[in-house]
Amino acid sequence: MAVSPQVFPPRKRRPSAGAIIPPKFSDQRLLQTLLELSQEISSLKPLQFLLKRNSSSILRKTKILAILFEELLKNPILFLSPTLLCFEEMYLVLQRIKTLLEDCGNGSKMWLLMQSDSVGNNFHELTVELATLLDIFPVKEVGISEEVEELFLLLRKQCSTDKVFVDKRDYTLRHDVLTMIDRIQKEIVPNHSKLAVIFYLLGFSSSLSCKEEIENLEEEVQNQKDEKSKSDLIALIGLVRYAKCVLFETSTPASDTRRKNLASDVNVPADFRCPISLDLMRDPVVVATGQTYDRESISLWIESGHSTCPKTGQTLVHNNLIPNRALKNMIAMWCREQRILFETAEGNKRTNRVIKNKAALEANKMTVSFLVNKMSASRSMEAVDGVIYELRALAKTSSDSRACIAEAGAIPVLARFLGPDIGSEFPDLQVNAVTAMLNLSILEANKTRIMENGRAFNGVIEVLRSGATWEAKGNAAATIFSLSGVHSYRKRLGRKTRVVKGLMDLAKSGPTSSKRDALVAILNLAGDREAAGRLIKEGVVDMINEVINEMPEEAAAMLEMVVKRGGIVAVAAAYNAIKKLGVLMREGSEIARESAAATLVTICRKGGADMVAELASIMGIERIIWELLGSGTMRARRKASILLRILRRWAAGLDDDFFYGHSTAATASSASSTAMVLPV
Repeated sequence: MAVSPQVFPPRKRRPSAGAIIPPKFSDQRLLQTLLELSQEISSLKPLQFLLKRNSSSILRKTKILAILFEELLKNPILFLSPTLLCFEEMYLVLQRIKTLLEDCGNGSKMWLLMQSDSVGNNFHELTVELATLLDIFPVKEVGISEEVEELFLLLRKQCSTDKVFVDKRDYTLRHDVLTMIDRIQKEIVPNHSKLAVIFYLLGFSSSLSCKEEIENLEEEVQNQKDEKSKSDLIALIGLVRYAKCVLFETSTPASDTRRKNLASDVNVPADFRCPISLDLMRDPVVVATGQTYDRESISLWIESGHSTCPKTGQTLVHNNLIPNRALKNMIAMWCREQRILFETAEGNKRTNRVIKNKAALEANKMTVSFLVNKMSASRSMEAVDGVIYELRALAKTSSDSRACIAEAGAIPVLARFLGPDIGSEFPDLQVNAVTAMLNLSILEANKTRIMENGRAFNGVIEVLRSGATWEAKGNAAATIFSLSGVHSYRKRLGRKTRVVKGLMDLAKSGPTSSKRDALVAILNLAGDREAAGRLIKEGVVDMINEVINEMPEEAAAMLEMVVKRGGIVAVAAAYNAIKKLGVLMREGSEIARESAAATLVTICRKGGADMVAELASIMGIERIIWELLGSGTMRARRKASILLRILRRWAAGLDDDFFYGHSTAATASSASSTAMVLPV
């Protein structure tokens, strides 16, 4: 899939193509380009807080160059070859000046402070290169006015006498920051007055400016290849995050959304979704059976004690996860084309690996301690909302942060803000609280903490059932999914009627993103036979029939799991879905066709002749199956082959060879009425 460069989101540190290859222009066109470039650089503002003198000096020199180029354009002459080469080289130097100024202005101030010596040297080197070009420029031969010639000679003298300059103020500020990080590493809480002075001198005046600085530092982590530099950057992130919380009022920006919602407005190709989470895959991997899953989801599946492939049910002969790099590249290109942030698990791993930096860990602990204490003591719901938002964001960053937050006692405090009274008056607060709980539940140890804390556990269920917003309900459903990753908790959750009904109601009537959260949780619960029985009793198959047109891939995967785990009662309930599955085999995506075929095989084998007859009544069913045999996935072709054999044996009256269990759907239906009543 070819993607035009124009559709890629702009990068903060993107060197111009012109900085590498000089343009092949005519004399006049090259001069015009130099004038425009020098004027563009001259319009930039000097750096405000760091390297101010360096940037101001090079901007003044560029303004004089703009005057020179403007004068030359007024008096066109035939340039000699050496002069043309000089202009081409000057174009490259100006492009590098522009890139350096933009990088310094758009990037991290903290990192710029740490690199101020080398960046100051970069300014000097560019000035020296400019001096060399000005020395060979034939100023007497180009016919410029005396005034411009005087300016040119002044510029040449300034460039030739330029010295490396390091601002003592920048040096002192860097020393103060490094000293503070060293004290944090020794578990000494920073002096807030000193911290406030440092951040004032760097130009950080609000929570938002600190948030932008953290994002710039995180981007810089990915740009660095040296482990020491990455570690230093992570320490700076910890310091800025701490200062953001203790120096400025916390806020809950309206523009913030969950990562998964970034793709909610577009139709994600079915092949790009994980069969387990049904969400866009960030790090696709292949398991022993050849199926592809998102690394995070399949790792959670395996760590929860499963030894089978979720899609095929086959036993995994090994647990090796092989990266599907081709698919990952396709997903990354599609995300860029759709202007969707593509976060990779690989990138998160790199960040998490260097976060073992001692100063960063201690800064995280101090930040968490401050926030949890403030959340416990504050009487203002607006202030609490801001604090919980910060905890929610911090819990997304790493396993260490999730552990720190829980160990500081945040879970019982967060549970206070999950109730319906909070939701009715402060719906955003409830959303932030349940989302923080969701982010914390990713850590295995925190699953136990949430499940064993009655108020937290019941609070999540209450939000699922009666949350004030769809987002709150969806995040509660996602929390249920996360908690059900542990087998014993899956059984416990599956026995809760409130959980089952809450998920079913959300799947029926919620918006698309919330429906998906509910369906993923239901799919996980259905992996337990007892839970599958309760889901069937509550009408999960009817619910699947309702959503199959809107979300065919998810519904087909759900039905496949339910009929596999739910026994004859599930098969009987799925009778009315057979024709819809037939339509999916003809018109659905590759994943939907595969799940539909697998589900029909199970229904026909378990349900008997009446089920096969219903399948056979679909117009053109054999042609549909033949098409699947020719163009489906390996598993889809295998299931299509079985379906074809079942239909032919049914047509020949060889019923006993293609199904087992009860022989008719009617018998299966009677089993439904005598089904065991499960405990609530």
